[in-house]
This record gives sequence, C-alpha cells and structure tokens, in this order.
Amino acid sequence: MPETVVRVAVPTPLRGGFDYLNACTQPPPVAGARVRVPFGRRQMVGVVTEVDVTPNISRKKLRAITEVLDTNALLDAPTQELLAWIADYYHRPIGESYATALPVLLRQGEPAQPSKTRWWKLSESGKKLTPSNFRRAPRQQELFDLLQQYPDGISDAALRMQIANPAPVLKRLEAAGVVQVIEIAPYTLPTATPVTSAPQLNNEQSAAVAALAEGSGFHCSLLEGITGSGKTEIYLALAQQAIANGKQCLVLVPEIGLTPQLIARFSERLGQRLAVLHSGLNNRERLDAWLAARSGDAAVVLGTRSAVLTPLQSPGLIIVDEEHDSSYKQQDGLRYSARDVAVRRAQLHNIAIVLGSATPSLESLQNALLGRYKHLRLHHRAGAGRPPKMRLVDVRSKALTEGLSPPLIDSIGKHLDAGGQVLLFLNRRGFAPALMCHDCGWVAPCRRCDTGMTSHRGGRYLCCHHCGARRGPPQSCENCSGEELVAVGEGTERIAGALRGLFPNVPMARFDRDTLTQKGSIQARLKEVAEGKIRLLVGTQMLAKGHDFPNLTLVGVVNCDHGLFSADFRAFENMAQLVTQVAGRAGRGKRAGEVLLQTRHPDHPLLNVLMRDGYHAFARAALTEREHSGLPPHGFLALLRAESPQHARSRTLGAGACAHGTAGRAHPLAAPPAGRTPQPFASFITPVDSCVGTALVGAKSALGRRRGPPRPHVMPHYENRILPCLRHSELACGSVGCERV
Repeated sequence: MPETVVRVAVPTPLRGGFDYLNACTQPPPVAGARVRVPFGRRQMVGVVTEVDVTPNISRKKLRAITEVLDTNALLDAPTQELLAWIADYYHRPIGESYATALPVLLRQGEPAQPSKTRWWKLSESGKKLTPSNFRRAPRQQELFDLLQQYPDGISDAALRMQIANPAPVLKRLEAAGVVQVIEIAPYTLPTATPVTSAPQLNNEQSAAVAALAEGSGFHCSLLEGITGSGKTEIYLALAQQAIANGKQCLVLVPEIGLTPQLIARFSERLGQRLAVLHSGLNNRERLDAWLAARSGDAAVVLGTRSAVLTPLQSPGLIIVDEEHDSSYKQQDGLRYSARDVAVRRAQLHNIAIVLGSATPSLESLQNALLGRYKHLRLHHRAGAGRPPKMRLVDVRSKALTEGLSPPLIDSIGKHLDAGGQVLLFLNRRGFAPALMCHDCGWVAPCRRCDTGMTSHRGGRYLCCHHCGARRGPPQSCENCSGEELVAVGEGTERIAGALRGLFPNVPMARFDRDTLTQKGSIQARLKEVAEGKIRLLVGTQMLAKGHDFPNLTLVGVVNCDHGLFSADFRAFENMAQLVTQVAGRAGRGKRAGEVLLQTRHPDHPLLNVLMRDGYHAFARAALTEREHSGLPPHGFLALLRAESPQHARSRTLGAGACAHGTAGRAHPLAAPPAGRTPQPFASFITPVDSCVGTALVGAKSALGRRRGPPRPHVMPHYENRILPCLRHSELACGSVGCERV
C-alpha cells in the first residue's frame, strides 16, 4: 500500500498547510487529529486538515509524520470549517487559527484525556458506624461527621477547605475500612439539584422568550434591554429549552469578572454541569473544561472570547452577552472578533444565536434595521427596580478635590448616611495617566514603545499600559533637567486615596487589574459587596456591566469627557455604552438610584441626547452621523499592523502596506451601482510606537456595494470584499497583519 499524503496546519506565520507522508506502519490520521511532524530542525504539533491529498511537489521531497497523536478527530468538521474561515477572513495563517482553538496542553502534544479528581466517601461498613464510635478520636469524629453530610462523596480540595490537614486522619480511616477514595473525571460527576426555581417572567420577558424560540435553523436575534430588564432570565429560559431538547448551550461573556455570577445563576437554576473557560484557569483546568464541552459531558459552556472556538458535541444555542463589548476583539496573535465568529459559527451549525446588550453596537443595530437580525426590545426593569435619575455636573470653574467636585462629594455623603452603597467609575487605572515636567511640558515616555507612562502607587513607579514596561520615576526632567515633575490627571488609585481622606470610616474597595490579581479575588470582593461589607466602590469597566448590587444607590462618573473629542471614531460610542452600563448599576433594588456625570462640556449635543432620550436615541443619531462620514457600519475599514523592533522599519512596512492598499484602485472590487462612481481608498499612516506601525485603509460605502437584498449567508458585520491584494502586499512588506475595524 503506497504512503498517503496528508496536509497539516502547523503553527507558523506561513500561509497554507504543509504536506507530509504517512508511513505505512502508522495508523492513518483523520482530519481534525493532531500529529507530530518535523518542521525545519524542530518537531512541532499540528492538526491534519486534509487526508490523501495530491502534493504540489515531488513525493521524494516530502518528509514523514513523526507520530500520530490522536486516533479520532479532536475537531469536528464544522469547527474545522470555522477555523478555515477565520484564517481566510482575518488574513491569518491556518496553523495559527488551529493552534488558537486548542488548549495549551494539547498544543504541546499531551494526551487528550481529562484529569482525575480524588473524592472521599464513607464505605459500606463506615455507613453503619455512628459518631459514638469515635468519642476518643475527635479528629476522626470531625471527619466522619463531615462525610456523613456528603453521601455521594466530597472532593479532596473541598475537604481540605473545611478541615485542616486531613491527610493523616484519612489515611487511618482508609486503613480501617471506614472511608474509601475514588477518582472521577471532573465533568462526569452527578449533576447538582437545582436550588432555585425560575421566577415569574413579566410580559416583556415572556414575549421575548416566545419570539426567540420561534423557528428552527440559523437565525440571529438582537435582544436590546435596558439595564436591569432581566436579560439573564431570558438566557436561562432559552438554555433550559435547548438542554431539554438534548442540546448544548454556549454562553459568551466579555470579561472574567462576569463569570462568577453567571456560573452561580446557571448552575443553581439548571442543575447541569457547566464547563467554564477563561484565562484565569490553569492549563489542566482549561483542558478538562474543553474536553467536557467536546464530549458533551457539559450541557452549558460558559466562557470569554476564546470559548467561541471550543468544539461542542451537540450545539443547540449560542448566547453572546454584552455583545457590544470591545473585549470580544482579540488584539494580539490571531486577531478576531468573537461576536462575529459566533455568528458565523451559528450559521455553520444551523442553530440560533442571541446577541444581548443594553447598549448594542452600532453594527448590530444597523443589521437589525436592515432586517438581517430579529430585533427585540425590553423597555422596563424587572422587579421593583426603576431606572435611576441621571444628571450632568458642570465642573468648569469649580475647585476639585483630586478630580471630585463639591456636588459629587455632597451626594456621596448623603447616600452613605442613608445606608446606601456608592460606586465611582473611572476607566483609567493607576494614580495619574501622565508624569509631566512643570517647566517645559515634557511627559515621561515608555522607552520600549514611546507611549506615555502612567504613574502608579502615588508616583513610586511608572508603568506603560501599552506594553507593560515598568521603571522608577525620573529624578528630573529628561528634556530640561527641571526638578518639578507633576502627576497630571486622575486614575482609580488617586480617586481611592482621596475618598479615604474624605470618608475615613467607610469601608472601601478598589476594582481594577492592579488590585484584583489573585485567583478568586474578584469573587471574594464581589461577595463582600453583596453582603454590605463594602459600601464605597471605585473601579474601572470591570464594574460597569453585568453586576447586580441591590443596595447601590449612587453612581458617580468622574470624567465622561474622554470620548467626546478622541481621534477614534468609535470613542463616543464606547463612552456612551460605558456610561449607560455603569449607570444601570444604580437603583436595581427597592431604593431609588441616582447617577451624576462630571463634565466640562455640558452642552455637547450627543451627550445631551444620551442624557435626555437614552442610548437608543443616541445610537440612531450616531448612525446618521456615521452614514454622512462613510464610516462603519456604512463603510469598510481594515487596520494593517506592521511590527518591527526598529522605528524606521515599522514606518517602512506600514507605508508599503498602505501603498498596496491604495493600489486597490487599479483592481476593481465590484461593480458599483448604476450612476455611482467608485471612490478611491483613503489611507493613513499612523505610527503608534517604535514596535508597531499601522495603516488604516478604508473604502467608502459606494465601493463594492451590491444592489438588492443582502445575501443570506454572508458575514453580517463586515463583508469580505476589501483589500483583495493583501496577500501580495505581505510578500512585499514583510510582517504585516490585518484585522477588521
């Protein structure tokens, strides 16, 4: 039997797969299985994409597969098709796409087997004993009493949390035949009994569930509900229906901070095994969850953006919570939008997908207006909560205390005196965003990437929030040698310090990436807030969405002007979403809520639309503005990133990529509508730092626009018809990557 040729996706920056010979002595690999192959002087783990292919070169030049790691496919056919689509749509190597979908241990060639968890339970003879048998051994009696409470057994980790150093006692009881140890895969344990029953849905929620459950096959729905309107209850009802039909439910959340509450809600309500996937897990925990989702042992898979690539045994429903959030965009490595990939995945599986948000992205709203998405709205809060009162605080000409105005400080005091909790929101961590020379205006830069450094811990060190570099503060100005260096602006650290001085007897906590670094710290801190142990909260966007604090009555937005005049065309949209989301944390219980927004531009027209008419009216106005400007979703943009350790080279690479983008004028993308002239690409070179040069290449909406209704099976957010010569530009420019903007 002649040797067969298989095509393998190897995690390298090179395009396409690589052909290898399969030796006759080895079992033939199947598509979707891992193999170990020689690549240059290295041995690498890749995934078979095609079997029995015709090579483009002579068989004599092909190298043989070193080892077949999987007898069965790890990735099913729809997942492989999705990964191939990602590589093509985002212009990334196919090997990188496949590698991103695998947990780290599988990329390293580890067996695709779940770990075993040690569980302890009373033996049959132990169940016949009573506590009186251990009167002279209090430690053994304590352990016996605990095991009696868990007839199905208790995990080794849970037991150690309740009894200190149980190993010697367990060893003696096991030798006596009182207890026994069993090893169980973590996701094959008995399912928990639901501890909470579903509440009675209101009329809006019931109508939404009925509308979302209508029909079969692929359909995408946008669920737009104000904060506190009960979107999670709708998710639970839909997931329950999917599970009852023997299907799995994939739930995506933008941040790790949102997972603890959702895990508790889903597990208590559904009583099903949940596989949780996010970056806070270690490699073994992540592999166990991935395998449980793939095998179908987990009925619900809940995770952050990378979970969208996890294979499922029986997919039935995809839910994308807070679909507008920018955290769904992967910013390094394989750059992709998890929301858009989720839509494509639902198409491939022919299942329903629900995009939920109180502040939908303008792209999703535009798709709903065009009829591509079913659009459902929830106008009222569920339960006793009512939307908070919002008002602007004009801070012009006011004396500020570390960025806090007298009206805001007075309101904080009143709400604390009334027994409520207060949240101050500032989406900027650290002490101050810049360290500036008072004499010449010099700002301390990062020496690795030229970005301005942020002052931390009261100025004790500087940190770059772009590349992560750290260093001590300079003793004098590096430009004029002046010694008066001033920390300019406010961060969460500075605000927290000011509040400690103003309200010294009020328990306070800071929520940002600098303070919540330990595993489980977010859950512990949120539990303290729920129990009322923390009454004053200061935080970034990790507090802005998804959390339910019934006793929180005041939200103060320290600075809402950041997005008003930014060069980023999405800045104001992002600001409006954050403001609306964080405002929704107030007044969710029986007490009325209040929201104060500090600004130096109280007359800004879009800001006033947001305050007066709400986010939906603001989004309509912003869509009209985008249409006049030819910006997404009414136009198409792609960002080309050229990376080099040398500043001059990054500029050269960016310029070359941009030149090839403008050369697209010579290659028609599509025939324009009758009477319209194709408009040329607009291109810009924006050197961000010494490591990365970027080129923004765009097409006006008249370019490539098709007449008639939209195609039924096309990526709804950004249609793949720009930059047809991108692959050629990479050959000329070097390391250039592309991502949809």
